[in-house]
Amino acid sequence: MIDRAGLAEFLRRRRESLQPEDVGLPRGQRRRTTGLRREEVAALCHISADYYSRLERERGPHPSPQMIASLAQGLHLSLDERDHLFRLAGHNPPTRGAISEHISPGLLRIFDRLTDTPAEIVTELGETLRQTPPGVALTGDLTRYTGPSRSIGYRWFTDPATRALYHPDDHALHSRVFASGLRKLVTLRGPDSWAAHLQKLLLAQSEEFRSVWQEHEVGIGYNDVKRFIHPEVGLLELKCQSLVDPEQSHILLVYTAVPGTESYEKLQLLSVIGAQQIGST
Repeated sequence: MIDRAGLAEFLRRRRESLQPEDVGLPRGQRRRTTGLRREEVAALCHISADYYSRLERERGPHPSPQMIASLAQGLHLSLDERDHLFRLAGHNPPTRGAISEHISPGLLRIFDRLTDTPAEIVTELGETLRQTPPGVALTGDLTRYTGPSRSIGYRWFTDPATRALYHPDDHALHSRVFASGLRKLVTLRGPDSWAAHLQKLLLAQSEEFRSVWQEHEVGIGYNDVKRFIHPEVGLLELKCQSLVDPEQSHILLVYTAVPGTESYEKLQLLSVIGAQQIGST
């Protein structure tokens, strides 16, 4: 059963404890609100300001688990806080661990500060959860995919358009890396896991995957530099740095270029393109 008073108080307290810079928002001038404004929280949670305001006033419909998950992520809640919010709303908390899509507040705080850099947060299966605007400008919106196609490894073997963004000379290595990584996860997560489901789909759908899978390679990694072929700026040679959240198995990927190089100048241009894309929405 929903605890409307407890839910309203918890939402209000969490909103008031956050500052705009905590969630990647500009502070602006003449700010008198303690913490975030209701409309700012609503935007972060991808819901209407009216709906959120009614929750804080102990009114409105019973929020769904999907709505509570959006609220928990938008308010940058920890896992314990997320679970508490679910219980206040009368729902059982989601499963923790590898299949969870709730991004930790610490990882989000780092991500929110990477506004001028291509970066993304992905699951262990390469499912993109968040992208910075320059990240979208570099690879396109990778959060739009659903089902198995959310995994870049699955798309690599089933969607030729995925390969167009990467240098042709590196395609064979990408195939080995994706197959090797999936093999590790199937062994780690077990035969009933989502990783095992993707393996079965790929074995049925891709001759190349079947060939690479039969090599039984493990531990294959990328070179120091990833080469992208961007439709607007051409070749980019980028370093990919990663930060792993061991509790949730999420990975923050950040793409950088050596200052003074042609790729560095092109990244600067992509930052402008990303800002223009956001401004036009």
